[in-house]
Amino acid sequence: MACKKPYNPPAITAPGSYLVVEGVISSGTDSIIIKLSRTVKLSSKVVTNPVHGALLTVESDNNAIFPLIETTNGHYMSPGLNLDNAQKYRLRIKTTNDEYLSDFVPVVNSPAIDSVSYGFDGKGLNIYSNTHDPQNNTRRYRWDYQETWIIHSNYYSFYKSNGDTVLERDLGTDQVYECWQSDTSNVIVLASSANLAKDVIVNNPITFVDPATGKLGGNNSILVDQAALNNNAYSILVRQYALTGDAYTFWTNLKKNTEQLGSIFDAQPTTINGNIHSIRNPSEIVIGYISAGSIASKRIFISNKQIPITMSIAVNPVCQADSFYYSYLPQGGFVPINQENEYFNYNTGIQYGGVKYVPIAAIFNQLLGTIIGYTGSLEECVDCTLRGTNKEPAFWK
Repeated sequence: MACKKPYNPPAITAPGSYLVVEGVISSGTDSIIIKLSRTVKLSSKVVTNPVHGALLTVESDNNAIFPLIETTNGHYMSPGLNLDNAQKYRLRIKTTNDEYLSDFVPVVNSPAIDSVSYGFDGKGLNIYSNTHDPQNNTRRYRWDYQETWIIHSNYYSFYKSNGDTVLERDLGTDQVYECWQSDTSNVIVLASSANLAKDVIVNNPITFVDPATGKLGGNNSILVDQAALNNNAYSILVRQYALTGDAYTFWTNLKKNTEQLGSIFDAQPTTINGNIHSIRNPSEIVIGYISAGSIASKRIFISNKQIPITMSIAVNPVCQADSFYYSYLPQGGFVPINQENEYFNYNTGIQYGGVKYVPIAAIFNQLLGTIIGYTGSLEECVDCTLRGTNKEPAFWK
């Protein structure tokens, strides 16, 4: 009904690629993990741009130096250093073309997390954190978290194909019915008791788990007996950081700029001033804020029987198991075909439309007791490792 012209605002077409620094200088026994990356254009198909080959060191104000080693995907790590809390610390980053320094920051240790609680409302699962500092020194807090939950396939597979033939599956090491899937927080969770008489945080919202994500869908995927109901279905590890006033201001502004824009009542975008600077070009924008201190953490588990049945929404695809035979004569055909090869053995079969099937159970000749074929279904209906790992996490119980 009208002429339309594409509009590419400067934020989309800007050539700038800014350094992003994520992490905390842990002063205790926790490993120090710093993630380096660079921003990408909104129009780019690349979503991550890690920085490799940089040299990172943690430095104290009495000239002690602690190197970090690159591990993978732009992550740099050092084992726990048990730093002197009386010193201040900073991060030095040397890249191919530049060198960056953070400001010296004091060690601010987090008090323990008193508890991680949860509750179900009519829409889903709410997770809360509770903490306090009896010395009234912390006042400003930040949290992040990692979720882990069990997923199940639609069918339990007793067989697999090595590409040439169907073999019995080693259910001790290669079961693909039960897997674990994980996700990390992608929002900024903050709270302050600066305006309170006591440094106490009660029922601060950490996250909301929507049943539609399938994270609470364990109940309708396993046998509903007492043993199964006692199995854990969902776990969350909550980490708590204590912040200085400057650090709290940085994270507050970053939250406003990334999560609280879009309506006329939201805050206007503001400049995000971190504490990391380029030595060669002080005006260069660097995104990130380095803090130092110990990290408090607490993990909770929620079992199947604690999850209301109305919250157990499976996100598995709609699946159907079919029968596939060694010798199958199609309707109107004259030459039987080996459906095992056609559907399961990807080195020898046609694999119709490139769609992969996985065998489930054997089909026996009732008189001779020999295998004459297998039931099977689409790979995404049988193999949970497409969405997670079948190796039980070390922390799971």
